[in-house]
Amino acid sequence: MPDDTQKRRKAAMLGIGLDSDGSKRITTGVNFALFGGSEETHEVMVEKTIKINEKLKSRGKQLETVSREEFDNIASEVGLQKMERRKKS
Repeated sequence: MPDDTQKRRKAAMLGIGLDSDGSKRITTGVNFALFGGSEETHEVMVEKTIKINEKLKSRGKQLETVSREEFDNIASEVGLQKMERRKKS
């Protein structure tokens, strides 16, 4: 049985659109699942996800092989902004 270092890492992007226009939208791919959102919001989620995958491919990498920092840089390049964590009071 393989130990933890030999197991293949898996990664996926999850997008949840919190606005709604009454329609239910779900889009899935090899490494992503997008749920909800208005037509415009869902379209933007799909577009950003596709761009992230294109950038990964151009770098010869897969989602599970990039570091968190590299993913953050790619996400920033496609126009996503990282939210700062709130401090617990």
